[in-house]
Amino acid sequence: MKRHKSIVILSRDHQKGLMLAQLLKKNAPAYKGLPSDIEGKVKYAIDTFRSDLIIHFEDEEKILFPSAAGKSNECDQLINELIDEHKFFYEKIPSLVNSTELIDEMDLIGCKLEEHIRKEERILFNLIQEILSEDELKSVKSKIEESRKNSSKSCKTNAT
Repeated sequence: MKRHKSIVILSRDHQKGLMLAQLLKKNAPAYKGLPSDIEGKVKYAIDTFRSDLIIHFEDEEKILFPSAAGKSNECDQLINELIDEHKFFYEKIPSLVNSTELIDEMDLIGCKLEEHIRKEERILFNLIQEILSEDELKSVKSKIEESRKNSSKSCKTNAT
């Protein structure tokens, strides 16, 4: 199913998330422009989490999920699973710096992140496109765009 323009931003985020997932897995091949050493991968994972995944999760939890909540039991169950998975990433990615089982932890995060993204892309996003009206989808798009504008402004403010 073609991705509706209202959630294209979230799908683009998933591309970066999938790259991170692959990078963290055991025996990951070298990717041009990305770290290949363990310390570099951990730093990249934490930086990507802070700069990209947090805003992505927040947009899903504060905008996308509420717009679809209550529309179908299947969607509600899926949203609850995805929120639990977000909690896993909030806990596990920052804790990589203190891990004593770093390679196994990275592999677990990489596998779960890929599975999570595939679930959103293949199941949730298709379901949302079926159950939300065009007006609801437009509202989602507008709110996500506004969130991203505010996010980039706050990042610039914090950097100065």
